[in-house]
Amino acid sequence: QVQLVESGGGLVQAGGSLRLACAASGRTFSDYTMGWFRQAPGKEREFVAAMWWWNSNTFYADSVKGRSTMSRDNAKNTVYLQMNSLKPEDTAVYYCAATRSSTYDVIRWYDYWGQGTQVTVSS
Repeated sequence: QVQLVESGGGLVQAGGSLRLACAASGRTFSDYTMGWFRQAPGKEREFVAAMWWWNSNTFYADSVKGRSTMSRDNAKNTVYLQMNSLKPEDTAVYYCAATRSSTYDVIRWYDYWGQGTQVTVSS
């Protein structure tokens, strides 16, 4: 059974940093795209970042580019999203997801989702 479990969310002041983690289990993800999405209250879920696990290529939404870095730890089967210079508009529930597709920003193509972790940035 595939499971994605996010952690690392919390309350932080504007300008601060957080590192989100997504622990994956239940299968090998070496041929998967791992993505991070977020959903703010009253808004649609949106793409944040993604990584092709097989070569660690990363992709970022314009809204977080330059402030965020996605990485992986093969031994722990875990991907991370380091977010710096956080802004109040980054407040959202952040979800980890996995897809066999190399297309990384299409929500409906993701097969597996975590339960989400809340990130709140105070001004």
